[in-house]
Amino acid sequence: MAAEPLPRFLQDFTHPRWLALWAAMLGYLLDAMDVLFYLFALQSIRAEFGLSLSQAGLVTAATMAASSIGGTLCGVLADRIGRRRALILSILMYSFASAGSAFSTGLESLIFWRALVGLGLGGEWSAGAVLVAESWPTEHRAKAISFMQSGWALGYMVSALLSALVLPRFGWRALFLIGVLPALLTLMIRRKVVEPAIWAQGRERPGFATIFRPPLLRRTVLATILATSMLLGYWGLFSWLPGFLAGSRETGGAGLTLVKSGMWIFVMQAGAYAGYLCFGLMADRYGRRPAFLIYVLAAAALTPVYGLIPGWAGDSAERWLLILGPFIGFFGTGFFSLFGAMLAELYPTAVRGTGQGFTYNTGRAVSAFAPYLIGAAADRMGLGPALAANAGFFLLGAVLIFALPETRSSKLDEVL
Repeated sequence: MAAEPLPRFLQDFTHPRWLALWAAMLGYLLDAMDVLFYLFALQSIRAEFGLSLSQAGLVTAATMAASSIGGTLCGVLADRIGRRRALILSILMYSFASAGSAFSTGLESLIFWRALVGLGLGGEWSAGAVLVAESWPTEHRAKAISFMQSGWALGYMVSALLSALVLPRFGWRALFLIGVLPALLTLMIRRKVVEPAIWAQGRERPGFATIFRPPLLRRTVLATILATSMLLGYWGLFSWLPGFLAGSRETGGAGLTLVKSGMWIFVMQAGAYAGYLCFGLMADRYGRRPAFLIYVLAAAALTPVYGLIPGWAGDSAERWLLILGPFIGFFGTGFFSLFGAMLAELYPTAVRGTGQGFTYNTGRAVSAFAPYLIGAAADRMGLGPALAANAGFFLLGAVLIFALPETRSSKLDEVL
């Protein structure tokens, strides 16, 4: 008796696709872990080096600015040498730079090492996103990208747990040394992951300027503005959340202990993990734009409320921060799953890495100013009110998404 054929959905889950997806997701998870170690170690580093809030924000700004350079360069590199090899180089970069951060002696050396971490951060996303997008079919692409993007939330949670365990006992330098471990992942990628057939079979390798010529110019400009708005909103909020939760009530913070703030962040990122995955399901079923609109409108409504809780909730503040935290994570980060899928669907294979890398990471370059500006504003008005101001960026994104085409049914080999 002949065996029953597998359902179409399971037939699509072929071995090479899953290897590419796991490699990119784990790379992004470990990337997030290395980047976010700094945020959890922020208060300890400030105390040792005597940094102001604006100086501490400047370190994060340097990381984000460097990530925009790394992401753009790695996108071009992925089009030239392949998605797999570009991914390996980016992981090695942020792994060894994180370990180097442990040997910082002051503000200048800290900025240097965290900038190198940023180069790897941007590069990993550019290489990983295009690898996954080209490895998965149209009907499952957003779900696959969402799974990859969920690595950020998992990395955030791993970072929170390790910080709570390591910081009180061994200090921030030991925490950064752990960051070299992701380099081991590159051994698996080198041995197991293969290049997507759509790239391997291509022969054309046009230059960087192609994305600034018609018909791609309009898409490049609009996608860049959209990514900029959303990254400003995200980094302005989430780069300061650990400091907001652990900061004193007098400075507009929530006044939580280090252990409690780590727990609250963990719960929030559990919500973010669910948000990423749910976005992919919605985007593949109903379209990229409707899913994105729901997420950013909810984020715009919740952000001011969360930032102002310590001022109005009194003794109930901790409870409300815990209750609303998963929703902030769900809606305030899940929408990023849009970019890996939609940007890939806006560009042809020959410049897909270049287009994705430039548009998303130019947004990162501008958003590098968000942590510094929020830190400077917090020096004057407190962290809570400063964080609440980010709602405007989410609202802007809700408008900009309608300037770009709906790409849910796009096949990558048919993109203009």
